[in-house]
Amino acid sequence: MKKIRHLCLVLGDQLNRDSLIFADFDPAQDLLWMAETLGESTHVPSSKQRSTLFLAAMRHFAQGLRDEKLPLVYYSLEEHEQPNFTAAINATLRHYAVTQLSVVLPGDYRVLQEIKHCCTDHQLSLEVLADNHFIAKPGEFSAWKKGKKQLRMEYWYRQLRKRTGILMNGDAPFGGDWNYDKDNRGAFGKAGPGLLDSALVFPVDKITQSAIDSVAAFFPDNPGNLLSFGWPVNRQQALALLDFFVEKNLPLFGEYQDAMWTGEPWLYHSRISAALNLKLLSPLEVVQAAERAFTRGHAPLNAVEGFIRQILGWREYVRGLYWSLMPEWKEMNALDAQHNLPDFYWNGEVDMACLSHSIRQVLDTGYGHHIQRLMVTGLFAQLWQTRPEQIHAWYLAMYVDAVEWVELPNVLGMSQYADGGIMASKPYIATGRYIAKMSNYCDHCRYKPDDAETENACPFTTLYWEFLRKHRARFQQHPRLALQVKHLDNQSEGKRAAIAKRAQWVRAHYPANHYI
Repeated sequence: MKKIRHLCLVLGDQLNRDSLIFADFDPAQDLLWMAETLGESTHVPSSKQRSTLFLAAMRHFAQGLRDEKLPLVYYSLEEHEQPNFTAAINATLRHYAVTQLSVVLPGDYRVLQEIKHCCTDHQLSLEVLADNHFIAKPGEFSAWKKGKKQLRMEYWYRQLRKRTGILMNGDAPFGGDWNYDKDNRGAFGKAGPGLLDSALVFPVDKITQSAIDSVAAFFPDNPGNLLSFGWPVNRQQALALLDFFVEKNLPLFGEYQDAMWTGEPWLYHSRISAALNLKLLSPLEVVQAAERAFTRGHAPLNAVEGFIRQILGWREYVRGLYWSLMPEWKEMNALDAQHNLPDFYWNGEVDMACLSHSIRQVLDTGYGHHIQRLMVTGLFAQLWQTRPEQIHAWYLAMYVDAVEWVELPNVLGMSQYADGGIMASKPYIATGRYIAKMSNYCDHCRYKPDDAETENACPFTTLYWEFLRKHRARFQQHPRLALQVKHLDNQSEGKRAAIAKRAQWVRAHYPANHYI
């Protein structure tokens, strides 16, 4: 049995060569370790696009380590099928006498607990290293949140901008305002977005094809399809996609970041979130690339600030919250949502145009931009009053960029208000009119967004009023929802009865039996 000083785990979302796992690595006495396990694609039914991306990126990264002649144990599905990390680590420990297991803090609380339990079972020392991928320093978020009654992202974002100097003119923000969200809510006219640059997609090489074949062999019943695949799977491709976004799409990203349009899944969005979350890109280099575009006059401030806020503000914020509130956050259900997720979320077979378009897009590409997630798929799940753990599992399963540290806060906090307002000051609820305003989906739909009770009533609008009726007492004094409660109270008894009857029809019309 060979003696090893450090068994150094490299997880599937830790594919950065500057990771601290390599800082003290000695090839003469340490060993790198990577594992593809069945459980990472089955604890939620990971979509074919998502599983392929993770496997392809891991295999490319592993090949890079081999090219450097670094010692590596790699468990592939084909050669060393393992059910989970525990089984894979156990297999390694049968061949190596390990002094210490080292790992960078995982992006999933569940994985961290599994590794800890495994080390305890083997009486093996565990070293959990800080993740130097992020802009916030270790402990910075914990120090910031002390003594605060509300943990609003805006103030955390300002702190990071002041410390880093990003988009700052001395002590003041460029342009005089910290936030240009009011300038980032444009919708397309009847003509739509017009001619868009073709999206940059990447050819499938031999390694990526092997990942596609593995998914077909091991996860044939998982949701989604692989009719095409073009995500960046290594650092070079990720950098190319970043450059493409900055040059082609960033100038108009700000104004139209909330807009949606039939047949246009990408619009002006960057599509780099998956590469960021796999750590093929660093957030600092992404933010700096956008800032340079502003400095040289290539992109306006509202676009650059809006994009940087998503990364420097929101992304760093949700990670801080995740590690502050887990594992309790996963059990929260502040609004007592008790309905099962409708079956159509898994197959896209639904007669609402907005949901059909958004879900089929996810099945085909593993992607949806933030408004499709928050105000289409997330909004309907909220109005349906879906059990939080079920909609959380769906988002974690379906999107290529889903890692729990970023997905769970966005879904349970921002989208579903399951935390009762820790993240968001109010539930993000709206009638079908919002979707009609921000897209052309309603132009192709059998339902009418202004109707709540007729046979043509938009289910979003019907369920909106049902949601307010159920939670009237909670929100009747709320500064941002009290007016809507008044509108509810001003409805006639006849209208309220008709809406209630229509809500019963909606729930009967959409089966909700396929849940995990």
